[in-house]
Amino acid sequence: MQVTLRPLTKQDALAFWELAFADSNAEWRQWDGPYFNDHYPSREEWLAGAAQRYLNNPLRQVIWVDGQMVGSVSARYEDGDLKRWLDVGITVYTSTQWGQGIGRIALSLWVDKLFAQIDLPHIGLTTWSGNIRMMRLAERLGMQQEARIRQVRYWQGRYYDSVKYGILRSEWKTNGRI
Repeated sequence: MQVTLRPLTKQDALAFWELAFADSNAEWRQWDGPYFNDHYPSREEWLAGAAQRYLNNPLRQVIWVDGQMVGSVSARYEDGDLKRWLDVGITVYTSTQWGQGIGRIALSLWVDKLFAQIDLPHIGLTTWSGNIRMMRLAERLGMQQEARIRQVRYWQGRYYDSVKYGILRSEWKTNGRI
């Protein structure tokens, strides 16, 4: 299995929308911060300009496995324009591809790429205690749980914790990366 990351191009934009946003009942939405009740672009919104936030964006990449588009990785600055606190995210959109190691490889490639391109000492990942797979992924990559804010994420009649992980550049290097 060959996992690669690359920016979204205009040629792949509609196929990406089909993969990521066409199915309003896609299972991945139940795990990607569902308590936020995010708005996902309709096909018309995507074609009218929503795709621009994704196209050739250095903080968003598409995950490809053996030439097939399967997901995306992202990063955003928690501190806005200061750009000193970077958090990453990942989504593999089709549940039949979960549990195959795609996320581990893709997120490892992404953290490698970010540390190589951005001079920061720390990269973080935030998830919620209901997303056990994401917590395990962070730990497998050597990230440390740095914070747990208890019972602040409300979803389907229950409270969950917000969980923050992170890794320092020096720790990432020690693990044989970058």
